Amino acid sequence: MSPTIAIDSRSNLIGSLWMITAMAFFAIEDSLLKSAATSVPVGQIMVLFGLGGAAVFAAVARWNGEALYTPDVISPAMRVRFVFELVGRLFYTLAITLIPLSAATVILQATPLVVVAGAALVFGETVGWRRWVAIVIGLIGVIIIVQPGTDSFSALSIIAVLGMLGFAGRDLASRAAPASLSTALLGVYGFLTIVLAGAIYGLWQGAAFVMPSGTAGLLLIGAILSGAFAYGCLMRAMRTGEVSAVTPYRYTRLLFGIGLGVLLFGEEVSGTMILGSGLIVFSGLFIRWRGRQAQKG
Repeated sequence: MSPTIAIDSRSNLIGSLWMITAMAFFAIEDSLLKSAATSVPVGQIMVLFGLGGAAVFAAVARWNGEALYTPDVISPAMRVRFVFELVGRLFYTLAITLIPLSAATVILQATPLVVVAGAALVFGETVGWRRWVAIVIGLIGVIIIVQPGTDSFSALSIIAVLGMLGFAGRDLASRAAPASLSTALLGVYGFLTIVLAGAIYGLWQGAAFVMPSGTAGLLLIGAILSGAFAYGCLMRAMRTGEVSAVTPYRYTRLLFGIGLGVLLFGEEVSGTMILGSGLIVFSGLFIRWRGRQAQKG
């Protein structure tokens, strides 16, 4: 084996480990927020979580010598990103507090499928018929999990779908965001969006803010630190290994989410969830593989 190949293999291995770590801590973040929601209103949780996350990324940006505001922050692409971020953060946070964590996590994994479809429709990227078939199969997996029209259907699961669509739109808008905006700045404004989403939901819900108990406070602090650490690991993963080698490990979040849902919240994993999850993961991995083959060609 040549030194170059060895170095590339090692980088991909390290990048994959960073990605797996990121997905584990994102799942931990979700479980901590879900636990905190048992005693603290959801709107308040979002406000506090958003403020904490924004403070962490603002500190990182200032450490790097970056200004916290530039005219690019209010560029058209960033305004579109803001709307989708608001939708994604609001509905996904509601989803993890109102439906089983495992179900919300699985539905979220369809985000890359929607991003690929959106890239073809919005940016004119070439997506062959095989990837379109994979996208349809993955979305069928979501339908199998949601089970519309059956006795097992819960309208609350639509909330998770809306959150997933919001995140997909955010990811697409991020591609058009000005390159001058660093990851830290995107993190600052992403978390500030959570603050606004929480305030809007809090006003709509009409629930009075409460003083979190010691346990709830620790849960929120843990969620903030877990989310910030996961985000940092994600960025490290994407910058260490090849994107095509590292990205498939995003799907480990599904395993962590289901595992924590079963262990911490006593959730049950049905056959339909396993089938739907399999279709989503298969479709995502196939699309990634086909994209890599197209780049080689």
